[in-house]
Amino acid sequence: MSLNRREFMQALAFASAGGMSLQSSFANAQSAAQKFYNLPKFGNVHLLHFTDCHAQLLPIYFREPNVNLGIGSQYGKEPHLVGEAFLKANGIKPGTRDAHAFTYLDFAAAAQTYGKMGGFAHMSTLVKQLKASRPGALLLDGGDTWQGSGTALWTNGQDMVDAALNLGVDIMTPHWEMTLGEKRVMEIVQKDFQGKVSFIAQNIKTADFGDQVFSPYTIRNMNGVSVAIIGQAFPYTPIANPRYFTPDWTFGIQEENLQKMIDEVKGKGAKVVVLLSHNGMDVDLKMASRVRGLDAIMGGHTHDGVPIPVKVKNAGGITLVTNAGSNGKFLGVLDFDVKGGKAVDFRYKLLPIFSNLLPADPAMTQLIKKVRAPYETKLAEKLAITEGTLYRRGNFNGSFDQVILDGLLKQKNAEIAFSPGFRWGTSLLPGQAITMENLLDQTAITYPYTTVAPMSGATIKTILEDVADNLFNPDPYYQQGGDMVRVGGLQYTIDPAGSMGSRISEMRLNGELLDANKTYRVAGWAPVSEEAKSAGGEPIWDVIARHLRDVKTVKAVKLNEPIIKGVKGNPGMAAI
Repeated sequence: MSLNRREFMQALAFASAGGMSLQSSFANAQSAAQKFYNLPKFGNVHLLHFTDCHAQLLPIYFREPNVNLGIGSQYGKEPHLVGEAFLKANGIKPGTRDAHAFTYLDFAAAAQTYGKMGGFAHMSTLVKQLKASRPGALLLDGGDTWQGSGTALWTNGQDMVDAALNLGVDIMTPHWEMTLGEKRVMEIVQKDFQGKVSFIAQNIKTADFGDQVFSPYTIRNMNGVSVAIIGQAFPYTPIANPRYFTPDWTFGIQEENLQKMIDEVKGKGAKVVVLLSHNGMDVDLKMASRVRGLDAIMGGHTHDGVPIPVKVKNAGGITLVTNAGSNGKFLGVLDFDVKGGKAVDFRYKLLPIFSNLLPADPAMTQLIKKVRAPYETKLAEKLAITEGTLYRRGNFNGSFDQVILDGLLKQKNAEIAFSPGFRWGTSLLPGQAITMENLLDQTAITYPYTTVAPMSGATIKTILEDVADNLFNPDPYYQQGGDMVRVGGLQYTIDPAGSMGSRISEMRLNGELLDANKTYRVAGWAPVSEEAKSAGGEPIWDVIARHLRDVKTVKAVKLNEPIIKGVKGNPGMAAI
């Protein structure tokens, strides 16, 4: 790592804000950063990978989950490990920078010590450093890039498109990008990205004739080696998100077509074949076992920071499966040594991006300031103060999710509230102000409509059962990668290992069992139906902003979590 004194004094200033001693010498600080990001070049094929940044241009706090259950065949396996179990499995020492980056352990205290993570200006510095040491290296963007912030919403994704171009993204595959609509996606691909970024997806086809909408793959020559990158967009986009955004396109896993694409690129001379995927880790693991010829799957969607690639056996040999976390916290580096026309060895490192160790790239800093300038006043509005840590992520609930549920119940005079099990959304530390920007980090979507509707007890059970099956179906190909819908007001019991339609029981409101035939007043947001769009309920951020202004101080949040059966001792769940 090569940093001049001015850059490192900047880094040291960041470090002091993050809790490092001001008495730390420049030499010690420089040594620490050099050691942390010293990644010697290996081999002759080099791939850099980030995913699921969710439009977070600035450094953030993001708490990893303490609940990420693995059920059945997935029990105790990556990525379904949390806390101490995760550290042990991955050989990470407790109380270290890596332990903070990859787990929820001592989150608030560790965040104060180590500072914020990510930020495109800091990632840019690291990308430039790695590309300089790795000739021909490709930067892969795994998607969920153009959505997740107020500025991304208000600029129709343009802030992130410009940032990706500045960062030097070479290849991309999508998911939430599709919620900008077909017309906007094609505008970006055909204009902004033309000749600069390969936007690839083998599994997106036209609904009428089944033609490829985007290039299924790209083949690049790197240091004399032909390298193929195949794109795999999120298969369930029209189900997890409104169908009306992509009415003319179909998605799906498309396993047979994927095998055809692998065979095709190999026929064109590719010696290394990598899938840039937004399937989610469990889906990728199954896919890796069923298709042959992939050297690696570099995945996203489920926000799992996986330090050690999983080696999956298949009819063609071994496929490495990785997942590179979320919110700009990590940059994956996969190096292959290719000899005799095949990869004979590899090295992989998932680098946490600590903003206090990496100086901000000046060009990216300037771009970020420019795109944020028109919105700074609105973003900076202080809505309330939080007394506890606010976070989203976990199979059943998060404290910021609970704030949203509480706001819906109160503001909409509802008995029960539902909030989607979105995995994106940044964290706040105790004592921080909750700003409009923080709220938009949790809610900024193109279908933000709130709803209030009468629902029968039977309908409520059906909803919970359907979402539970999406999360806990024993076949990963039937999992859609979200977390359980968050529930306010209602208590229930769940058996994740149960069969479809029989996982949910003991649904109670104020201690009384729900009546299947009785109707209840239920509030929610982010409806996928076009009818809900036409109804035009007020945006969720307006509802919760009003709630936060009313309460002024958010006390330590008590999570409304279900009673969970059969999970005692599960290494994917830790009590806090």
